[in-house]
Amino acid sequence: MHYGFLSTQEADAFMPSCEEYVAVACVLISVAVLCWYARDAYRLDDLHAKHVLITGCDSGFGNLLARQLDRKDVNVIAACLTDAGAAELAAASSRRLRTVVLNVTDGESIRRAVQFVSAEVGDRGLWGLVNNAGCLGPLGPIDWLQLEDFSAALDVNLMGMIGVTLQFLPLLKVARGRVVNVSSIMGRLSFISGGYCISKCGVQSFSDSLRLDMRHFGMKVSIIEPGGFKTAVTRMDLIEKDVKRLWDRLPQDIRDTYGPKYVDDYLRYQAFTLNIVRNSDLSKVTNCMEHALTAQYPRARYGAGWDAKLFWIPLSYFPTCVGDLICGRLFPAPKAV
Repeated sequence: MHYGFLSTQEADAFMPSCEEYVAVACVLISVAVLCWYARDAYRLDDLHAKHVLITGCDSGFGNLLARQLDRKDVNVIAACLTDAGAAELAAASSRRLRTVVLNVTDGESIRRAVQFVSAEVGDRGLWGLVNNAGCLGPLGPIDWLQLEDFSAALDVNLMGMIGVTLQFLPLLKVARGRVVNVSSIMGRLSFISGGYCISKCGVQSFSDSLRLDMRHFGMKVSIIEPGGFKTAVTRMDLIEKDVKRLWDRLPQDIRDTYGPKYVDDYLRYQAFTLNIVRNSDLSKVTNCMEHALTAQYPRARYGAGWDAKLFWIPLSYFPTCVGDLICGRLFPAPKAV
């Protein structure tokens, strides 16, 4: 066979080898990664003129982010659940940082916060809203739970976040600002029962819808997906107290299906998992939040923590049977199974 005026042997000589294809692919991937990092590095240069509202600043991610942005001359409005939390944060920050008491599940509290923030930002509008307030809620197998057990996490993590966002949207649209919503890798993989995973899955869906709707107004919406971190939400003593409370109220027939040692086994598995993946460096999350607020080109999603990036997020793309197999090993099986 001939290709034009070339014989088959001559034509093959012009065909790239497998090694050459691999080399070209590596070069293209390297260039793409470098371009991505270069684009990621562009930051806004007028941070001193911007206001950012952060919810859940009594402790954890919100508290650290408030102090972190305050040190970089951002006008931070830190929303705390308690007066004591607000006073403690104010004492550890500059005079520029303002605090406001906010219960995200209380409509009147949200309206008062809107009035306070409106007076602070004036005609410039609100540049950033970080919906960080959250709680874990009761954990346990679904047949241990009652309807009201789901409400604790859903009211704070999802409905509270939606309520705060809706009330502050007018101020955010004026500034063509940013919304940063804290979800979790458990918004992708529901491997603990209760309202927490359901609420974080809802955060993902609401944020995606918000991003599409608000792009017409120049707004950006980012989702933070932390892995396991050591915060007040993941304290093992509180988890243990809640699990035992749920067990103690169960009817005897349900207890019999799990066996008398199930609670101890469940808590031991829970503690083992938390100790493996629970990271004490909260800045891995707050740095993602800061980038979403201050980068010229914020990302739609940020995975935070080694376990999120290297294990949980990749696992979420695997077939469901693989995820079920792995996540199902995180807790013991009932006695009756």
